[in-house]
Order: sequence, then structure tokens, then C-alpha cells
Amino acid sequence: MTSIVVLGSTNMDLIAYVPRAPALGETVTGRSFRTIPGGKGANQAVAAARAGAEVAMIGAVGADDFGVRLRATLEHCAVDTDLLRTAEGSSGTAHVVVDDEGGNAIVVVPGANGTVISLTHGDEALIGTADALLLQLELPLSVVVEGAVTARRLGVRTILTPAPAQPLPPELLAATDLLVPNEHEAAALTGLTDPRAAAQALLRDVPEVVVTLGAAGSLYAVRGAEPVAVPAPRVRAVDTTGAGDTFVGALAVALGEGRPAPEALAWAQTAAALSVQRKGASTSMPYRVEIEAAFLSPHILEADAV
Repeated sequence: MTSIVVLGSTNMDLIAYVPRAPALGETVTGRSFRTIPGGKGANQAVAAARAGAEVAMIGAVGADDFGVRLRATLEHCAVDTDLLRTAEGSSGTAHVVVDDEGGNAIVVVPGANGTVISLTHGDEALIGTADALLLQLELPLSVVVEGAVTARRLGVRTILTPAPAQPLPPELLAATDLLVPNEHEAAALTGLTDPRAAAQALLRDVPEVVVTLGAAGSLYAVRGAEPVAVPAPRVRAVDTTGAGDTFVGALAVALGEGRPAPEALAWAQTAAALSVQRKGASTSMPYRVEIEAAFLSPHILEADAV
């Protein structure tokens, strides 16, 4: 079984479903509201665990009701929370608006996530046991860099999702094995709007890049070879919240199991395609048996495609 450690955020997602997102200064009437455990780190942990990995989480929740629920959700999904800290104050929250096309807009308030500024000796020891360390940018950048550098020193593969997009310090890039931006993040990092050009530019800093392209699939680039486009299954999206995290979690599992990169991307895109047909982030993430069934029989996914 692939062993994965996630160093990342836990947030309670506060989700409003609306016909369309409001413009600045505008009020719209929503259809429904849900609170769903999320955060990019926790989402990737749940996705990887459901996809078949042994997963442990490093991060923090607040000393509030949300924190209790966030921890319980991870544990229910078989994610090890022994090193998930409880910090004074509130848990992180993500305020999400989802429109009728399945698109979303999100405001993240870090809360307890902002207290994770460095690793403990226990954190370092746990990272050393993993096949891969998953990182995002919803924790303070100092600990993300420390996590990546520690993993590199211990011979553990690092997979970085550069979201929310921000300039990446050279020491973080130098310790990153696989960078997984979406097309908007790739453009923000490089100034190039063409995903192929952006991927090639990013290869100057990291050895492998996967640019996710939403419904269009993904683009895999590695130094010394032409980029490979992997199309996504055609499905009707209900809610795209957490789809990128589902993809990354499943991709880490597939790569850890030794699947070739194009197959691993297709397997991860199958997981993401299943997730967008359900509401929420962590609640939408598929189990391994579902991913395998849809991967082997794509018509299961495409039956309701538009």
C-alpha cells in the first residue's frame, strides 16, 4: 500500500448554492447551504485514502466545534490524525459560492492553519516514512518550504499544488519533484497563458509538471520530452469544488503504485470526473472501487454527459 503524508490545511467549507455568483455589491438569493469538511490538505488526504493509500495528516484545527468535526471526518476516512494539532481559536474556513454550472468562487480564512509555522521532530519522522509528501499553499509558506526540504533530504517524493497561487521561493522549487498547477496557476507563475508554454517554462525549475485543464483534461510535461495531453471523461458537472484535490490525491496514489504517468493521469481524471458529479469537496470524493470501475468502463461516466 502506498504511504502518503499530507502537510496542509483543514477548513470547514461553508457552501452556498446559487443560480449565479453575485457581482461586486450585488445580493443574490441562494438555493441551499451546507457545511462540509474541507481544506486543500484535508481534501487531498481524504482523496488519497479513498483511492487506496495509507495516509497521515500534518496540520492544525481550531479549538472549536468545527475542529472537532474536521478531525472526526479525517479519522472516519481512515486518515491518521495523531500529528494533527489543535490550536487556540477558530478552525480555518472556506466560504464557497457554487453556481448552476458547477463553477465556484472561494474565500479562505486560515484560522488555525496559520499557526503551523514549523515542523516538529515527530512531523519530520512521519514524513520520512512516506512514499510521497503532498503540499499546498494554504499553510504559512515557511512550513511548506521546510516540509519540502525535509522530504528531499529524506528521499521522499514531493508533490506540490501551488494554490492559492503566489510566487514560489527558489528553495521550494528546488525541493519539488512534481508541480501540479491548474492552468490559471500555471499562468500566474509564468506569465504565459498557453498551458504548453507555461509547462515548459516551469520545467526550468522542477523536473515534472502536470497542468490541470478542467473539463479538457491535463497536460503532463517532463524534461527532455514533448508534453503529453490526457483528455478527461465527458461528464455533467454539479459542483467542481475539490475536484483538483481529488485529482492530486488520486494521482499520488497511482504514481506511488508505479503506474506510467499518462495512465496515472487518466486514473486521477476518472476520480475527479466522479467527484464533480456530486456536491461538496470531501463528500464528493470517490472510493477506489468506484474509480477502478469507471476507469475500466468509461461509459459509466459518460452516460449522462452533455
